[in-house]
Amino acid sequence: MGTATLTIDQNALAANWKALDGFSRGETGAVVKANGYGLDAAIVAQAFAKAGARTFFVAVAEEGNAVRGALGPGPEIFVFSGHMEGDAASLKAGALTPLLNSPEQIQRHFSALPDHAFGLQLDTGMNRLGLEPAQWAEVRGDALARGPRLVMSHLACSDEPDHEMNEVQRASFDDMTAGVAAPRSLAATGGILLGPEFHYDMTRPGIGLYGGFPFSAATPVVRLDVPVIQTREVEAGETVGYGNSWTALSPAKIATISAGYADGLIRAMGASALVFHGETACPVRGRVSMDLITVDVTHLEEVPDSLEVLGPHQGVDDLAEAAGTIGYEILTSLGQRYDKVYL
Repeated sequence: MGTATLTIDQNALAANWKALDGFSRGETGAVVKANGYGLDAAIVAQAFAKAGARTFFVAVAEEGNAVRGALGPGPEIFVFSGHMEGDAASLKAGALTPLLNSPEQIQRHFSALPDHAFGLQLDTGMNRLGLEPAQWAEVRGDALARGPRLVMSHLACSDEPDHEMNEVQRASFDDMTAGVAAPRSLAATGGILLGPEFHYDMTRPGIGLYGGFPFSAATPVVRLDVPVIQTREVEAGETVGYGNSWTALSPAKIATISAGYADGLIRAMGASALVFHGETACPVRGRVSMDLITVDVTHLEEVPDSLEVLGPHQGVDDLAEAAGTIGYEILTSLGQRYDKVYL
């Protein structure tokens, strides 16, 4: 088989949700946007539901309806993008709860779906989504009188525990939500780890559920094993890959494996990346190309049928470091050609 195998451990997903739920002071939801961080939103949502999650978060209404189809009636599904133009039918059909982000969205929602559930998103300094303090002051009375299901904001620097912005945003959130009876939420994965003063009534873990930073104690969720297509002997002075970007200083054995940037193994990781055979690291040589990666296996006693790109020896954040990016990008970019196996 020429395609790589991506193994997703549903028990690890459940274990990570339970661990973060154990840290949380109030209810713990689950963020399943971006197709469950690339792992199939329907399947991961079901895993979290079996673990005990009853509240889910998606980016847009279309994602919400896919999750609703997997979970059925009952669990609450919040939509971060709120009530966009043309969303009314989808929100109603999927019993989705939009997190309204602006006065325009509030007006749209109350006009189109006056009796439909909603939440509110406040901007406490990230300047991305949510009602700014002046806007909030104008709409607060009417919006709260209609009974929001949740009032939330989002931390900009929670993966840096000592960053002063965390306390600035917490103070702003306290000020903006003083006297609010509705459940409140500020913390995603990083916020959970900052401590209980950031938890409020609901936490919304995302990347930590899938084994990513900053939840260093997470159980690994994904394993990626890539087949070896061919090996060749390279003499000293010969080059490997596009642009002659690696030159052998001595004779080497190079294995070509069947995955590349079209499969989410982004080109920027290049020669800084490692793959593994058991406990043994094998360096990537030359550029990552669309469908292929070349790896130095000179030091192995025998060339295996496949090499491990992600797994117990290297997580998404390790691979991301080689590429100068973050684990989120690696995880959500994993391609569609993999043979996905769910344990």
